[in-house]
Amino acid sequence: MSVTGFDQLNLNKYYTYQDYLSWTFPERVELFMGKVLKMSPAPNRMHQKISRRLTYFFDQVLWGHSCKLYAAPFGVRLPVSRNKNELDTVVQPDIVVICDPTKLDDQGCNGAPDIVVEILSSENSQKEMKEKFELYEASLVREYWIVDPANEYIIIYTLNEENKYVGSKPFVAEEVIKSTVKQEITVEISEVFRT
Repeated sequence: MSVTGFDQLNLNKYYTYQDYLSWTFPERVELFMGKVLKMSPAPNRMHQKISRRLTYFFDQVLWGHSCKLYAAPFGVRLPVSRNKNELDTVVQPDIVVICDPTKLDDQGCNGAPDIVVEILSSENSQKEMKEKFELYEASLVREYWIVDPANEYIIIYTLNEENKYVGSKPFVAEEVIKSTVKQEITVEISEVFRT
């Protein structure tokens, strides 16, 4: 059965990536181990400004390198699943960096990106802070940036030797942060949140 409207989905049902590919409604959704989550409404102006600035900072370093940068909407299929025989997790992070070209295909990224950046909003903070944190850690995303526009800070979570995230302190105005995955990526916090 073709699903042409979000209201046709049963939010208690288990869905796979194959289901996801067949949906033709305009709303953006993500799958968390088979569970459908509707994405926040269109990002606000500050979210878009921050995303554009971070993309610019990252792109200056990555241009011409083997690591590739993509901004939302961009599908990332993660290697975590409720049913080991089905692909059932696909997310659309704000920004991703992928250094393994074999993970890229026409649908996006199949596997864990090296860096994921999520910009919080009032609608998605709980999801990013808990559910996506757990998904990215379990998928072995090496570095996960959480950007908080309301409080103007960035926290970076990096996988340790036990494949658990270790968080940085919150980076705030006048500080410069550096990626541990791609040390050439440095970001001035004041520039990210400048109005």
